[in-house]
Amino acid sequence: MSLIDNYNSKQEPSISLEFFPPKTSSGKANLLERIGRMNILDPTFVTVTWGAGGTTAEKTLDLAGIVAQSFDTPVCMHLTCTNTDTAAIDEALEQCRALGIRNILALRGDPAIEDNAEGTFGEFKYAVDLVRYIKGKYGDEFCVGVAAYPEGHFSMEDDTSVEQDPLRDVQFLKEKVDAGAEFVITQLFYDADKFLAFESMFRAQVSSTVPIFPGLMPINSYLLFNRAAKLSHASIPQDILDKFPPEIQADDNMVKSIGVDILIGIIDKIYRRTEGRVRCFHFYTLNLEKSVAEIVAESPTLSHIVDEGDESDEGVISDESTANNKHTDNDGEITLDNLSLQNQEGRKRRRSSVLSAEMVFNRAIVDKDSAEGPSGNNGGFNEFSYRNGAPSKKFLLSISRGSGALGRDATWDEFPNGRFGDSRSPAYGEIDGYGPTIKVSVKKAQQMWGQPTDIKDLKKIFIKYLEGSIEALPWSDLGLSPETALIQEELIQLNHRGYLTLSSQPAANAARSTDKIFGWGPTNGLVYQKGFVEMFVHKQQWESVLKPRLEHYGRRKVSYYVGDADGSFDTNLDAGSSNVVTWGVFPNSQIIQTTIVEEESFKAWTDEAFSIWSEWAKLFPRNTPANSFLRQMRSEYCIVSIVHHDFIETDELWEILLE
Repeated sequence: MSLIDNYNSKQEPSISLEFFPPKTSSGKANLLERIGRMNILDPTFVTVTWGAGGTTAEKTLDLAGIVAQSFDTPVCMHLTCTNTDTAAIDEALEQCRALGIRNILALRGDPAIEDNAEGTFGEFKYAVDLVRYIKGKYGDEFCVGVAAYPEGHFSMEDDTSVEQDPLRDVQFLKEKVDAGAEFVITQLFYDADKFLAFESMFRAQVSSTVPIFPGLMPINSYLLFNRAAKLSHASIPQDILDKFPPEIQADDNMVKSIGVDILIGIIDKIYRRTEGRVRCFHFYTLNLEKSVAEIVAESPTLSHIVDEGDESDEGVISDESTANNKHTDNDGEITLDNLSLQNQEGRKRRRSSVLSAEMVFNRAIVDKDSAEGPSGNNGGFNEFSYRNGAPSKKFLLSISRGSGALGRDATWDEFPNGRFGDSRSPAYGEIDGYGPTIKVSVKKAQQMWGQPTDIKDLKKIFIKYLEGSIEALPWSDLGLSPETALIQEELIQLNHRGYLTLSSQPAANAARSTDKIFGWGPTNGLVYQKGFVEMFVHKQQWESVLKPRLEHYGRRKVSYYVGDADGSFDTNLDAGSSNVVTWGVFPNSQIIQTTIVEEESFKAWTDEAFSIWSEWAKLFPRNTPANSFLRQMRSEYCIVSIVHHDFIETDELWEILLE
């Protein structure tokens, strides 16, 4: 089904949704359940992202095909063309044809680092080349759309940034529309006025009829809100920043609530100021649903999508949703000193920015054997989800508030997972849904990290990062947290010894939730942390020095996971184990767990961490000293994750490691 036909059939405001392929089979199954729930919002279309450089092509086609065949909603698949030849493009389009996918978002994509350095782009250099090719070969069989940047596209030329300029970009956008592009989806933005100026310019210079779908990303945490805007080169108006004073920035629930109001304001302003010309709003969901549900339920522009329901709706829907979905209950045992969750699938996982114990461990989980998608019930939701053809507002609010059985099933992972999230969550992994990459230019990378050719060079780089002399490492672009200062000297000593530290946290015993270093969550709470560190260690150093030392103390004191680039894995814990390393106790609340160190997530991260060594090596010509050394590091080192369970002894982890 063409998304344009579906769009034209709707006269009232609507939404569209973007998802990315999850990293795990359980995450995929849970995402399909989530899409089933969100499908009651009657989205105009659903998009599925394509990984950088085509790295998730198979997963993208698989997810897009299941959604296309399971739901009536038009599916639009992202397709990048840089570093791709016509044979690969044809193969992807033929698979789309077989799966019933008729909508393509044509993107240039980011070229692989080594190809970018050589200035080659394959047979397609720009997105307009892909649009021309699809339309020239396939005609109207595919409805093709393109991306736009309300504040101008950030780009690099000869490794020098080019100033963002919407006026310059609109000419390129006109070329794409003239080549056959039928719709436009914008990059995320938070400045509604800049979008409105762009929309007006587009109408005057490009097309008065091609629909523009504004891209909106809900605000789920203050840190990631700023990171997403930075990565997208989107400005944040001062009046929005002022809504997040320092005292609330660590309270994710409050940040999310304010974020919902901000997005509602942006939507209503755009719809009103464009007099309804812009009437479909595209959500970058990050594979989450709570904020989108609340925005739709509360927005004056979008609330017509749901009716008011009645007082009996929530209970009926909650009970039936649990009875009708394909999940199995998780009745594992929870212990804080060494969380060992032996659930029916034997899988565990790591953090979610704020998750209650009930949401994480007493919820519905799709088991691995049923991870191929919904079977005949649209993700577990039947006609009870609707009232007179429209979903009940009560139903939406139960999701947005996490209330009842439905709310818990829907929102157990509602805060951005990132690398320390729950691997069973659809949102686990990179927050933008793309694979591991070095998120700086070649020039900036070499300015920060130089050309390392031996372990001494690497030690200096990691130590400079800890000292604040450089702003990022290849594995981290978020910078240091304030609590790192408490263990800075210990981390520097570890790096001097050749233990290259990636992630860490000090222990904390009942710190106030308002504490300037450890604090997070609502006021009048207490925060607890176990000491934790993750680092690259030479394999021989691990086997002969560090592993025997940790084994001496035993797993009740310290536990570890270790892996390497070849896929080897070892631990002193039982298979499928999990460890809560950060949790909080708040008034009128269950225990909230924000960081979980766990086997499945560690294995997934290990693959990504070692791939970044390869990406770093690609910054240098093959067989040069820096290239050869970084590839050698990838093969000779392992990654080790260590948790110290006696959080009352706040210094003991570092004493053990530095004996």
